[in-house]
Amino acid sequence: MNPLHQEKKILWRLYEYVAMYCGLGGLAVICLIWLPFAMLLNPLLPRRIGLPLGRQAIRWGMRIYLAFLQTCCACRFDLSDLDQLRDEGPLILVANHPSLLDAPMILSRLPKAVCIMKASLLDNILFGAAARLARYIGNNAAIEMIIKAREELHAGAHLVIFPEGTRTRNMPLDTCMPTTGLIAGRAKVPVQTLLIEFSTPYLGKAWPLFRPASLPLHCRIRLGRRFDPPGNVKVFTRELEAYFRSELASFSPSTAAV
Repeated sequence: MNPLHQEKKILWRLYEYVAMYCGLGGLAVICLIWLPFAMLLNPLLPRRIGLPLGRQAIRWGMRIYLAFLQTCCACRFDLSDLDQLRDEGPLILVANHPSLLDAPMILSRLPKAVCIMKASLLDNILFGAAARLARYIGNNAAIEMIIKAREELHAGAHLVIFPEGTRTRNMPLDTCMPTTGLIAGRAKVPVQTLLIEFSTPYLGKAWPLFRPASLPLHCRIRLGRRFDPPGNVKVFTRELEAYFRSELASFSPSTAAV
Protein backbone atom coordinates (compact mmCIF):
# COMPACT_ATOMS: atom_id res chain seq x y z
CA MET A 1 0.00 0.00 0.00
CA ASN A 2 1.18 3.48 -0.82
CA PRO A 3 2.73 5.02 2.38
CA LEU A 4 0.87 8.30 1.85
CA HIS A 5 -2.41 6.46 1.43
CA GLN A 6 -1.69 4.41 4.56
CA GLU A 7 -0.96 7.58 6.53
CA LYS A 8 -4.21 9.19 5.39
CA LYS A 9 -6.11 6.07 6.39
CA ILE A 10 -4.58 6.12 9.88
CA LEU A 11 -5.34 9.83 10.31
CA TRP A 12 -8.92 9.34 9.17
CA ARG A 13 -9.40 6.47 11.63
CA LEU A 14 -8.01 8.71 14.38
CA TYR A 15 -10.51 11.38 13.35
CA GLU A 16 -13.34 8.83 13.61
CA TYR A 17 -12.36 8.17 17.23
CA VAL A 18 -12.15 11.88 18.03
CA ALA A 19 -15.51 12.50 16.35
CA MET A 20 -17.09 9.68 18.36
CA TYR A 21 -15.97 11.09 21.71
CA CYS A 22 -16.93 14.62 20.70
CA GLY A 23 -20.36 13.40 19.59
CA LEU A 24 -21.07 11.52 22.80
CA GLY A 25 -19.68 14.35 24.90
CA GLY A 26 -21.68 16.96 23.01
CA LEU A 27 -24.98 15.29 23.87
CA ALA A 28 -23.99 15.02 27.53
CA VAL A 29 -23.06 18.73 27.65
CA ILE A 30 -26.38 19.82 26.11
CA CYS A 31 -28.33 17.67 28.57
CA LEU A 32 -26.33 18.92 31.57
CA ILE A 33 -26.84 22.56 30.57
CA TRP A 34 -30.62 22.14 30.55
CA LEU A 35 -30.72 19.80 33.59
CA PRO A 36 -30.81 22.39 36.44
CA PHE A 37 -33.43 24.50 34.66
CA ALA A 38 -35.65 21.48 34.00
CA MET A 39 -35.31 20.30 37.61
CA LEU A 40 -36.22 23.74 38.93
CA LEU A 41 -39.07 24.50 36.53
CA ASN A 42 -40.82 21.12 36.60
CA PRO A 43 -42.38 21.50 40.09
CA LEU A 44 -42.97 25.26 39.67
CA LEU A 45 -44.63 25.61 36.29
CA PRO A 46 -48.20 24.53 35.56
CA ARG A 47 -48.66 21.96 32.80
CA ARG A 48 -49.94 24.51 30.26
CA ILE A 49 -46.60 26.37 30.48
CA GLY A 50 -44.12 23.64 31.40
CA LEU A 51 -45.21 21.19 28.70
CA PRO A 52 -44.64 23.41 25.61
CA LEU A 53 -41.51 24.93 27.16
CA GLY A 54 -40.06 21.50 27.88
CA ARG A 55 -40.79 20.18 24.40
CA GLN A 56 -39.41 23.22 22.65
CA ALA A 57 -36.25 23.05 24.77
CA ILE A 58 -35.73 19.42 23.76
CA ARG A 59 -36.43 20.22 20.12
CA TRP A 60 -33.89 23.03 19.99
CA GLY A 61 -31.38 21.06 22.03
CA MET A 62 -31.58 18.21 19.52
CA ARG A 63 -31.33 20.61 16.58
CA ILE A 64 -28.15 22.08 18.06
CA TYR A 65 -26.79 18.60 18.72
CA LEU A 66 -27.43 17.38 15.15
CA ALA A 67 -25.94 20.58 13.74
CA PHE A 68 -22.84 19.93 15.84
CA LEU A 69 -22.62 16.36 14.52
CA GLN A 70 -22.92 17.62 10.95
CA THR A 71 -20.31 20.34 11.39
CA CYS A 72 -17.71 18.54 13.47
CA CYS A 73 -18.35 14.80 13.22
CA ALA A 74 -18.95 14.11 9.51
CA CYS A 75 -22.59 13.10 10.00
CA ARG A 76 -25.10 13.71 7.22
CA PHE A 77 -28.81 13.87 8.04
CA ASP A 78 -31.68 13.78 5.54
CA LEU A 79 -34.74 14.61 7.64
CA SER A 80 -36.67 16.81 5.21
CA ASP A 81 -39.58 14.34 4.96
CA LEU A 82 -40.42 15.02 8.61
CA ASP A 83 -41.15 18.67 7.81
CA GLN A 84 -44.26 17.53 5.94
CA LEU A 85 -45.78 16.42 9.27
CA ARG A 86 -45.08 19.55 11.29
CA ASP A 87 -48.46 21.23 10.83
CA GLU A 88 -50.60 18.09 10.70
CA GLY A 89 -53.12 17.14 13.35
CA PRO A 90 -52.70 14.30 15.83
CA LEU A 91 -50.69 11.34 14.57
CA ILE A 92 -49.03 8.27 15.97
CA LEU A 93 -45.53 8.12 14.52
CA VAL A 94 -44.03 4.63 14.51
CA ALA A 95 -40.45 3.97 13.45
CA ASN A 96 -37.89 1.20 13.37
CA HIS A 97 -35.15 1.71 15.93
CA PRO A 98 -31.63 0.98 14.62
CA SER A 99 -29.73 3.57 16.72
CA LEU A 100 -29.69 5.84 19.75
CA LEU A 101 -29.83 8.76 17.30
CA ASP A 102 -33.38 7.89 16.18
CA ALA A 103 -35.26 9.89 18.81
CA PRO A 104 -33.03 13.00 18.55
CA MET A 105 -33.57 13.07 14.79
CA ILE A 106 -37.35 12.90 15.10
CA LEU A 107 -37.61 15.30 18.05
CA SER A 108 -35.41 17.89 16.32
CA ARG A 109 -38.01 18.44 13.58
CA LEU A 110 -41.43 18.05 15.20
CA PRO A 111 -42.45 20.63 17.82
CA LYS A 112 -45.57 18.67 18.87
CA ALA A 113 -43.74 15.37 19.38
CA VAL A 114 -44.10 13.46 22.63
CA CYS A 115 -42.32 10.17 23.28
CA ILE A 116 -43.34 6.95 24.91
CA MET A 117 -40.09 5.97 26.56
CA LYS A 118 -38.63 3.42 28.92
CA ALA A 119 -39.62 4.26 32.47
CA SER A 120 -35.99 3.95 33.56
CA LEU A 121 -35.06 6.91 31.34
CA LEU A 122 -37.40 9.16 33.32
CA ASP A 123 -35.02 8.65 36.25
CA ASN A 124 -31.86 8.99 34.17
CA ILE A 125 -29.61 11.83 35.37
CA LEU A 126 -29.10 13.21 31.85
CA PHE A 127 -32.58 12.81 30.35
CA GLY A 128 -35.04 12.40 33.23
CA ALA A 129 -35.71 15.99 34.30
CA ALA A 130 -36.11 17.23 30.72
CA ALA A 131 -38.44 14.33 29.85
CA ARG A 132 -40.61 14.92 32.90
CA LEU A 133 -40.92 18.64 32.18
CA ALA A 134 -41.97 17.80 28.61
CA ARG A 135 -44.51 15.31 30.03
CA TYR A 136 -43.12 12.36 28.11
CA ILE A 137 -44.87 9.08 28.87
CA GLY A 138 -43.27 6.16 30.70
CA ASN A 139 -44.04 2.60 29.64
CA ASN A 140 -44.08 1.03 33.10
CA ALA A 141 -47.89 0.93 33.58
CA ALA A 142 -49.72 -0.16 30.44
CA ILE A 143 -53.19 1.21 31.23
CA GLU A 144 -51.86 4.55 32.45
CA MET A 145 -49.61 4.75 29.39
CA ILE A 146 -52.55 4.23 27.02
CA ILE A 147 -54.70 6.79 28.85
CA LYS A 148 -51.96 9.44 28.82
CA ALA A 149 -51.16 8.73 25.18
CA ARG A 150 -54.81 9.14 24.20
CA GLU A 151 -55.01 12.44 26.11
CA GLU A 152 -51.92 13.76 24.33
CA LEU A 153 -53.28 12.74 20.94
CA HIS A 154 -56.65 14.37 21.58
CA ALA A 155 -54.72 17.53 22.47
CA GLY A 156 -53.09 17.44 19.01
CA ALA A 157 -49.73 15.82 19.77
CA HIS A 158 -47.55 13.66 17.56
CA LEU A 159 -46.94 10.52 19.61
CA VAL A 160 -43.60 8.83 18.88
CA ILE A 161 -43.45 5.05 19.36
CA PHE A 162 -40.75 2.51 18.57
CA PRO A 163 -42.91 -0.62 18.26
CA GLU A 164 -39.99 -3.02 18.80
CA GLY A 165 -39.77 -1.68 22.36
CA THR A 166 -35.99 -1.23 22.22
CA ARG A 167 -33.24 -0.80 19.64
CA THR A 168 -33.19 -3.44 16.94
CA ARG A 169 -31.15 -6.53 17.81
CA ASN A 170 -31.63 -8.44 14.57
CA MET A 171 -31.50 -6.08 11.61
CA PRO A 172 -33.54 -4.82 9.97
CA LEU A 173 -36.39 -5.36 12.48
CA ASP A 174 -37.38 -7.25 15.62
CA THR A 175 -40.89 -8.36 16.54
CA CYS A 176 -43.34 -5.48 16.96
CA MET A 177 -45.39 -5.21 20.16
CA PRO A 178 -49.13 -4.41 20.14
CA THR A 179 -48.74 -1.02 21.87
CA THR A 180 -49.24 1.02 18.69
CA GLY A 181 -52.45 -0.78 17.77
CA LEU A 182 -53.87 -0.51 21.28
CA ILE A 183 -53.32 3.24 21.43
CA ALA A 184 -54.43 3.93 17.86
CA GLY A 185 -57.60 1.89 18.36
CA ARG A 186 -58.52 3.67 21.59
CA ALA A 187 -57.65 7.16 20.37
CA LYS A 188 -59.02 6.69 16.81
CA VAL A 189 -55.91 8.36 15.39
CA PRO A 190 -54.03 7.29 12.21
CA VAL A 191 -50.58 5.71 12.34
CA GLN A 192 -47.79 7.23 10.22
CA THR A 193 -44.77 5.00 9.65
CA LEU A 194 -41.24 6.40 9.61
CA LEU A 195 -38.45 4.41 7.96
CA ILE A 196 -35.01 5.09 9.47
CA GLU A 197 -31.88 4.16 7.54
CA PHE A 198 -28.19 4.40 8.55
CA SER A 199 -25.06 3.80 6.49
CA THR A 200 -23.46 2.18 9.57
CA PRO A 201 -25.38 0.65 12.52
CA TYR A 202 -23.73 3.18 14.84
CA LEU A 203 -25.04 3.13 18.44
CA GLY A 204 -27.28 0.18 17.63
CA LYS A 205 -28.07 -2.52 20.17
CA ALA A 206 -25.15 -4.66 19.04
CA TRP A 207 -22.77 -1.72 18.55
CA PRO A 208 -20.32 -1.13 21.45
CA LEU A 209 -20.76 2.35 22.90
CA PHE A 210 -17.14 3.38 22.32
CA ARG A 211 -16.75 1.88 18.87
CA PRO A 212 -16.56 4.68 16.29
CA ALA A 213 -18.74 4.82 13.21
CA SER A 214 -17.40 4.51 9.71
CA LEU A 215 -17.50 8.15 8.59
CA PRO A 216 -19.12 9.95 6.97
CA LEU A 217 -22.26 8.62 8.65
CA HIS A 218 -25.39 9.00 6.52
CA CYS A 219 -28.77 9.00 8.28
CA ARG A 220 -32.14 9.28 6.59
CA ILE A 221 -35.78 9.24 7.68
CA ARG A 222 -38.43 8.79 5.02
CA LEU A 223 -42.19 8.73 5.32
CA GLY A 224 -43.86 5.39 4.83
CA ARG A 225 -47.44 4.19 4.68
CA ARG A 226 -50.16 5.77 6.82
CA PHE A 227 -52.50 3.27 8.48
CA ASP A 228 -56.06 3.96 9.58
CA PRO A 229 -56.94 3.31 13.24
CA PRO A 230 -57.25 -0.47 13.61
CA GLY A 231 -60.28 -2.49 14.54
CA ASN A 232 -58.32 -5.64 15.33
CA VAL A 233 -55.06 -5.02 17.19
CA LYS A 234 -53.47 -8.41 16.46
CA VAL A 235 -54.15 -8.18 12.73
CA PHE A 236 -52.90 -4.59 12.67
CA THR A 237 -49.68 -5.48 14.51
CA ARG A 238 -48.92 -8.29 12.06
CA GLU A 239 -49.64 -6.00 9.11
CA LEU A 240 -47.47 -3.22 10.55
CA GLU A 241 -44.53 -5.56 11.12
CA ALA A 242 -44.89 -7.08 7.65
CA TYR A 243 -44.89 -3.61 6.12
CA PHE A 244 -41.71 -2.58 7.95
CA ARG A 245 -39.97 -5.80 6.97
CA SER A 246 -40.96 -5.33 3.34
CA GLU A 247 -39.76 -1.72 3.20
CA LEU A 248 -36.51 -2.43 5.06
CA ALA A 249 -35.71 -5.70 3.29
CA SER A 250 -32.98 -4.13 1.18
CA PHE A 251 -31.66 -2.10 4.12
CA SER A 252 -29.17 -3.99 6.26
CA PRO A 253 -26.77 -1.58 8.00
CA SER A 254 -24.81 -4.49 9.45
CA THR A 255 -23.36 -4.99 5.97
CA ALA A 256 -21.89 -1.49 6.23
CA ALA A 257 -20.13 -2.10 9.54
CA VAL A 258 -16.36 -1.79 9.57
